[in-house]
Amino acid sequence: MENTQKKSGFVTLIGRPNVGKSTLMNRLIGQKIAITSNKPQTTRNRIQTVYTDERGQIIFLDTPGIHKAKNRLGEYMVNVAEHTLKEVDLVLWLVEPTTFIGAGERHIAEQLNKANVPVILVINKIDTIKNQDEVLTFIAAYKDICNFAEIVPLSALKGKNTDLLTELIFKYLPYGPEFYDEDTVTDQPMRQIAAELIREKALRLLDDEVPHGIAVTIERMRERDNGIMDIEATIVCERDSHKGIIIGKGGSMLKKIGSAARTEIEKMMETQVNLKLWVKVRREWRDSELYMKNYGYNPNEN
Repeated sequence: MENTQKKSGFVTLIGRPNVGKSTLMNRLIGQKIAITSNKPQTTRNRIQTVYTDERGQIIFLDTPGIHKAKNRLGEYMVNVAEHTLKEVDLVLWLVEPTTFIGAGERHIAEQLNKANVPVILVINKIDTIKNQDEVLTFIAAYKDICNFAEIVPLSALKGKNTDLLTELIFKYLPYGPEFYDEDTVTDQPMRQIAAELIREKALRLLDDEVPHGIAVTIERMRERDNGIMDIEATIVCERDSHKGIIIGKGGSMLKKIGSAARTEIEKMMETQVNLKLWVKVRREWRDSELYMKNYGYNPNEN
């Protein structure tokens, strides 16, 4: 008799910054919720997304990149990432297609070997390789640094082999009940997702002009009787010179950020959004525990 029991469990995606974790997450879930940016360290909180189909339910914990910490925020993020390994049923480790395994990768392998959870190695961005036979050399380079349950070469961007990955995730998850309703895609509060979307648009439009020292706080979020959502948000930066760049000539950059973010938030909330943005300077906020708490990061969390 076929087993009709469903599977459910927690999965985390780890990898160094820029390996495409958010792109893969969006591809697997089929909705844009995690933050994609060409800058490292943009997924700040563990955005939990939930995927449900007839096979069961996968709850993704998206950890920030495991990397060497440069300041308190960096330390906090590394902590969160390593702590998450202890509370999941399966780990997906995303790497780029290369035969060179650097110190960062070895640091991750070390953590994974201690974690005692099945690990699927995902070699992403194979769409960038001219000769697909090369994929075998990447698999060979990685296969011995960790005891992998599976190795899957794929392209998150093009959707190649991502269905196979979902199948393998279910293979390793335990049987169990659904933790969330079928229509749940994320358990993050809307405010947090709105803040992340604004932050993503700001980083993308500012390109390299303002370094990572920006946070976004939602000051007010209220739904009117007619369904329109009013959102007031502040972009926090570390220097006056950054504030000028974020606002732009005659407010032009802030308008661009606001309009790009509003479009995304409307898609996500499926309603009309009225978004107001301000910019504030808070020097050294990334090294202040109080500010970090205010911006949604708890530095004392394990």
